[in-house]
Amino acid sequence: MSFDRAALAAAIAAHGPVARVVVIAAAGSTPRGTGTAMLVWEGGQSGTIGGGTLEWEAAAMARARLAEARAATVTLPLGPALGQCCGGSVTLAIEPFTSAPPEAATYSRPLTGTPQPLSARRAMAQARNGQAPGLTWADGWLTEAMAAPRVPLWIWGAGHVGRAMVDVLAPTEAFTITWVDTHASRFPDTPQTTLAHPAPQTLAPKAPPEAHHLILTYSHELDYALCAALLNQPTASIGLIGSATKWARFRRRLIAAGHSDTHRITCPIGDPALGKTPQAIAISTAARLLSALRHAASDHGRAGTDKGTVTR
Repeated sequence: MSFDRAALAAAIAAHGPVARVVVIAAAGSTPRGTGTAMLVWEGGQSGTIGGGTLEWEAAAMARARLAEARAATVTLPLGPALGQCCGGSVTLAIEPFTSAPPEAATYSRPLTGTPQPLSARRAMAQARNGQAPGLTWADGWLTEAMAAPRVPLWIWGAGHVGRAMVDVLAPTEAFTITWVDTHASRFPDTPQTTLAHPAPQTLAPKAPPEAHHLILTYSHELDYALCAALLNQPTASIGLIGSATKWARFRRRLIAAGHSDTHRITCPIGDPALGKTPQAIAISTAARLLSALRHAASDHGRAGTDKGTVTR
């Protein structure tokens, strides 16, 4: 587990001050392990540290800390204190946030006001060498590796398949999703960024060059227009829903229009052998995207990229 800055920033933007609860130590039988975290705000929460009485009590303590605007740690023996059958104990760090910390490889901060210990300095040195530990809690300081920045993903179309894609991909927390369609009424109630335009292809230049794209609209002509628009700019990948016959026709039209790089488009998307339902298409497409991200991260790690650290 790691510090998910993107999720924290999104929660603060949506709900105001947010308390983050993270398991910083666990002993014996516990519902979740060290590094497991959840976010709590007035009237709601996201994530889980194991459910049950532990989570209920932790959420109540987190809301109290929001009111006091200060961090705290607490150790809870699950059996004696909470009546749970696990029998172990957990130590929680509870921190209120009004803004997310800067992006970095590692986030190190004091929870008790003590001077920075050697363990925190060592963890940050490891981060500078591309070997950031997941979580270090020692001498009043908490140091965590930050989750990698989310990858931009643009989903073009809010029909059945588009909705299934968002339902499957959003919970992975790997992507920052921008969802596009021709009219705002086509979107369900969603926390994702939505863009509505009668000619969605004109929005293509707004996408960053590192974005992945999935084209899933209700119109073949609109699908084609999006393919043509996206081939005019850098992209991480382009996926198009459809059959081999559809792609053969599109490819001929695109080549005739002067696009010599139609190999950048994958069609069909997903694994047709798993089925043609929206959910089957979404699951198999998500698996391929996540696999591509994993390989890219592995290549990035081998390159030894250093993003620095943040200390508060």
